[in-house]
Amino acid sequence: MAKLALINREEKRRKVVAKFATKRKTLLAVINSSQSSEEDKAEARASLQRLPRDASPVRLRNRCALTGRPRGYFRKFGLARNKLREIAMRGEVPGLTKASW
Repeated sequence: MAKLALINREEKRRKVVAKFATKRKTLLAVINSSQSSEEDKAEARASLQRLPRDASPVRLRNRCALTGRPRGYFRKFGLARNKLREIAMRGEVPGLTKASW
């Protein structure tokens, strides 16, 4: 089980990313636009840098929904490998079977 502070920090980051998503999108559109002047692009870059660091979606980390474990995360299930294995062995994941050959 991950520390509760780390899980809460990740939730806080997700809220900040959602809050600034539209602003980041408009600023990036100005920066990447070929019609924008160099002054507009420089101003957009400066305002993008003034946003909080946690507003960037790159800083998000996928975590297990049950334990908060950051590694061995399966995106399709939202679980870490060990919890996914436990649930699959109990037969609670439809269509998922243990491999045998």
